[in-house]
Amino acid sequence: MSTFTAAIHKEEDMYVAECLEVGTASQGKTIEEAVKNLTEATGLYLEEFPLEGLERPFITTFEVARVAKT
Repeated sequence: MSTFTAAIHKEEDMYVAECLEVGTASQGKTIEEAVKNLTEATGLYLEEFPLEGLERPFITTFEVARVAKT
């Protein structure tokens, strides 16, 4: 069993979850459903395309200055 990282954001009335290591994505009406669906999608993907090695992404935050509209 391997542990992966999911980035989750909301789009209208659905949550979208993306696996940062593999690039798979899924959605659900709740965060839990989105992660459950992502887990299934990632498992299916890895059956076809096994990983040679697992490298963790470097996750950080950054700021962008707001631009005033004229």
